[in-house]
Amino acid sequence: MTFQPHGKHLIAGDWVASDASFTSAPASGAVHTFAVATPADVDRACVAAEEAFWSYGYSSRADRAAFLHAIADEIEARADDITAIGTQESGLPEARLQGERGRTTGQLRLFAEHILKSDYLDVRHDEALPDRAPMPRPDLKMVQRPLGPVAIFGASNFPLAFSTAGGDTASALAAGCPVVVKGHPAHPGTGEIIAEAIHAAIQKCGMAPGTFSFLQGDTREMGQALVQHPLINAVGFTGSLGGGRALFDLCAQRPVPIPFFGELGSVNPMFLLPEALKARGGDIASGWAASLTMGAGQFCTNPGVVVVIDGPDAEAFAKAAAQAVEPIAPQTMLTDGIAQAYRNGRDRIAATSGVDDLFSSTSDDRTASPNLFTSTGAHWLKNKDLGEEVFGPLGVVIRAADEEEMIKVAKSLEGQLTCTLHLDDGDLGLAQTLMPVLERKAGRIMTNGFPTGVEVSDAMVHGGPYPASTNFGATSVGTLAIRRFLRPLCYQNVPSGLLPDDLGWEMSGR
Repeated sequence: MTFQPHGKHLIAGDWVASDASFTSAPASGAVHTFAVATPADVDRACVAAEEAFWSYGYSSRADRAAFLHAIADEIEARADDITAIGTQESGLPEARLQGERGRTTGQLRLFAEHILKSDYLDVRHDEALPDRAPMPRPDLKMVQRPLGPVAIFGASNFPLAFSTAGGDTASALAAGCPVVVKGHPAHPGTGEIIAEAIHAAIQKCGMAPGTFSFLQGDTREMGQALVQHPLINAVGFTGSLGGGRALFDLCAQRPVPIPFFGELGSVNPMFLLPEALKARGGDIASGWAASLTMGAGQFCTNPGVVVVIDGPDAEAFAKAAAQAVEPIAPQTMLTDGIAQAYRNGRDRIAATSGVDDLFSSTSDDRTASPNLFTSTGAHWLKNKDLGEEVFGPLGVVIRAADEEEMIKVAKSLEGQLTCTLHLDDGDLGLAQTLMPVLERKAGRIMTNGFPTGVEVSDAMVHGGPYPASTNFGATSVGTLAIRRFLRPLCYQNVPSGLLPDDLGWEMSGR
């Protein structure tokens, strides 16, 4: 690896050190030292972002698209070094980091193409009706405009696709919003090299240096200073429910509250309907085991809960699932803290009244092995702890007494990123009853599949009712994510010479 982290922040085009520091805790390789941003560093980055907004926020869509492509090019130019530092810090395999890098550059290019199409602007025009009685109507034009500087928090489980240049950053930059990123301390070197790529793209494209800043740190105070800075207009966050809710509350308590777009987690329940369970329960069990343990279960769409109707088919499914996870070897987790939290979650579920082991394993240090449990629908309905996410390869099979209790379990769910139905033709009636319930519970509903793997596309929704996310009307994956960083603005009787170029009345023929 030729890249060696220098441990500094990128603030308004300058690499800046701080007196305080922290050290990385890589799964392998060398330990590096990184600066911890101070309130003064946060302020400087936010002031620079505000200054940059006067040019970047009014830049053309073509210029911003070129900038996004340039970031993708610069990331690709550092491909081998990104994979090397990323695998060292996270413990993720090379193939995973290579695939995630492709997703990251793909998102950047997708948003570049998306803004060039201009549909996201939602342009509307109500022409003046000066002769309308009893009151004339003024000329009204509406378009979506960027909010201003936004803060982005990197995610622990996606060092690339949800972090420094991930989907939040890509969508904010596409919208015309300068970005201040708080890098995740689990992979600070990976964040730094991506920041270098964005910095190079800024220089190549002649963007204002404050268009992007990158701050390191492992303290809560730094994150609090960022979300409470008066020049920040919105926050994007992917992480734990506890951390996200604390930041959400801070955003709401500001003198001028701002939107907090937090993706906070989910158990992503799967409902196995009777005919599907009877016909292919073994295959579903194998697929569930693979999805549940993929990447040591460190996905926000990890299917942690399966709901079945009790009986011989449910018993066969549980046995098949236990057999499927048994040969899966321990996997390295992203951090020591995440590994310990997984063990704590396992112990909490195991100690819950009415819960029995299906498959138990031990793990230590930074590794995780799968654990499966089973309980009843009645215990689920009495104990909310069973519905709390355990981040890692842990699954719970809930055996409902009958269809009625399965529906009650569905109605009791908190907000989810995904809900899944496994069904055959004979299950259609029960599925039709469940669908209105699941529509109110999740941002994405799927059938006969597994929720791990989120397509980055126009139609994707990666969000859901609280606590899956803090804003049910938003998504953090897909082109609709850009709407988080825009606001509608109406122009009444405004001369064409004062209108933003994005209205493009002459070009659109409106």
